[in-house]
Formats: sequence, C-alpha cells, structure tokens
Amino acid sequence: QNKPRKRVAVLISGTGSNLQALIDACRDTSQGIHADIVLVISNKAGVLGLERAEKAGIPSVFISHREYAKREDFDAEMSKKLLEHNVDLVCLAGFMRVLSEQFVRQWKGRLVNIHPSLLPKHPGLKVQQKALDAGDKESGCTVHFVDEGVDTGGIIVQASVPILPDDTEESLTKRIHVAEHFAFPKALRLLATETVKLSADGKVIFS
Repeated sequence: QNKPRKRVAVLISGTGSNLQALIDACRDTSQGIHADIVLVISNKAGVLGLERAEKAGIPSVFISHREYAKREDFDAEMSKKLLEHNVDLVCLAGFMRVLSEQFVRQWKGRLVNIHPSLLPKHPGLKVQQKALDAGDKESGCTVHFVDEGVDTGGIIVQASVPILPDDTEESLTKRIHVAEHFAFPKALRLLATETVKLSADGKVIFS
C-alpha cells in the first residue's frame, strides 16, 4: 500500500487490555494493519492502560474530566490533543465517559467503540448480567461507529461466544474479552485500509 498509515488514538479509563491487543496487532506485520497508535488518552490517572502506553513508547496523556464543568469543555480538550497528534481514527477501548454530541459530530466516521454484547441486543452497562438474565444462548462483542445514541452506531465487526450453563458474570466477561482482542484489531484493519466507511447518512459501507 502506498497510502500513508492511519494515525490512531485510543481512549481508555482503565486496564487497557483492548489497547494492548491493538498495540500488539499493529506491530505484528503478519496482521497487515495499515495503522499506528500515536496517542493514548485516559480520563483516569495511574491506570494500567497508561503504563501499557509508556511501555510501548506511545505518547499518553491524562485529562481529568473532573476539572471541566461541562462535558463539552472536557471533550474539546481531548479534540485539541487529537488534532495536535494528527489523528485519523479514534478507538474507544473501555472509555467510560459519554461523549458530547459536538465531539461525536466532529469525529463522525472516524470514531469507533467496542461494546461487550451482540448489538443491537443489550446496549448500555452491565450487559453480561443482562445476557445471563435473559437466558441468551450466546453473547459476544461489537465494534461499531459512534453516533449520538448509546451503542446505536453502524456495526463494523461482531464476534460471538457461547453462554455456558454454569456461566457467571465474571466467567462470561472473560470469554468476551478474548473475543474483543480478536474483533477490535480486525475492525481496525478494515478501517485503516478504508475497506469500511460510514456514509453521510450513517450507513456502513464495505468495499
């Protein structure tokens, strides 16, 4: 490919296990992901995800949402950092903040999230328990474009896992994590080569 590699930022709030999966995948030439992670942003200090970035030699920044009276102001500070690093794609990997409409509009088509259910089933929080309570036979994860709704954006990649009779919230979460570490790099590969795009009217287009 002669096109420049996509510059990716990853937004986190915690351990950053999906961040690590993306770092490893981007550096594994056999995976053919035409992208580099150039920035990690966390809204929490001292989290393992920031250590992972440091270990990998990736610039990282902590921005405390508590220091901003309005969500829009916090998001504007993040946007500033993203623009400073010439970021092409933004991946939300366990980022536990609801983003403002302004931020979502600014990064539309370049902003993706990973969610631990097979959307549109079980949006929101505590979804593993929701799947167990509903008696679902399978669960999994979804990588999707972010729009103004909660977990409603166009779907890029899904990976399913079985729900076993003796599953707990914890055991199901672990199994979904394994699927996430496969699905997120797969989605990034499609995004980086522009094999998948978001149309102006919010439809996902694969080419």
